[in-house]
Amino acid sequence: MAILNFGSLNIDCVCAVEHIVQPGQTIDSTSFTRFPGGKGMNQSLALARAGGTVYHAGMIGSDGEFLRALLLESGADCTWLKTVPGSSGTAFIQVDQKGQNSIVLVGGANRVNTPEYCDQVLSGFGDQDMLLLQNEINQLPYLVDRAYEKGIPIALNPSPMNEAVLACDLSKIFLFIMNEDEGCRITGETQPERILEKMHTLYPQAQVVLTLGSQGSLYSGNGQRIHQKAYPVTAVDTTGAGDTFTGYLLAGMARGDSMEQCMKEAAMASAIAVTRQGAASSIPTRAEVLAALQEA
Repeated sequence: MAILNFGSLNIDCVCAVEHIVQPGQTIDSTSFTRFPGGKGMNQSLALARAGGTVYHAGMIGSDGEFLRALLLESGADCTWLKTVPGSSGTAFIQVDQKGQNSIVLVGGANRVNTPEYCDQVLSGFGDQDMLLLQNEINQLPYLVDRAYEKGIPIALNPSPMNEAVLACDLSKIFLFIMNEDEGCRITGETQPERILEKMHTLYPQAQVVLTLGSQGSLYSGNGQRIHQKAYPVTAVDTTGAGDTFTGYLLAGMARGDSMEQCMKEAAMASAIAVTRQGAASSIPTRAEVLAALQEA
């Protein structure tokens, strides 16, 4: 199964700080680094490094050709990736001493997708493939509707959560991959089990993966309920951990692995990622993940 990831590509500007800046406060950073990033790109890199067949579609500015080069180097297909005038998407990220982050996004090229471009990309895929979406690009509802019409299964990571996600017909999604906050925003529930129950009431056709940070993750679907533990590590930078999880999960599903194995590899991959700086640069190879699982 090929996975079309129609998603964002960002240039991440990362400041290491003692603590996340407070309103009205000015603080010094201890370092500044520029990384490749964006939820879409991170997930494509994770898919490719996990051994999946991934096609990345989206927009970059003239300053983003190094993002294309990294995708190609990692094994992603960039046939549908388009360069447009102006700047690529940019993320301004603070990372504190505990590895927690705070992010401000500037959409740039990620926000200039057109319906015509969406149709052009989707024309190359069908019901034997999968579409992966996040919420850092425009045209999200359009992509959901057109892909559904073509019979393409849609996996949605509804992040960052806002009105654009709620404007989509979520009954057309076959797999949700989300955290507790996103699950709460969609269902109105706050407890993990209640979120899953409400999701299946609202969208009985969907499978749901709910990530719970240090408490691991839950899968519910096809009559199964799986709890995957989190592997304990010392976090350096949590940026991109969820994207790594998503990419590894979908790569395993595309291979036809059991959901238990998919969840296990995704959990270990994200655990490794948080021990490294950056988002795209922190994503491990599958060989690293399998070796770490043997030692766990």
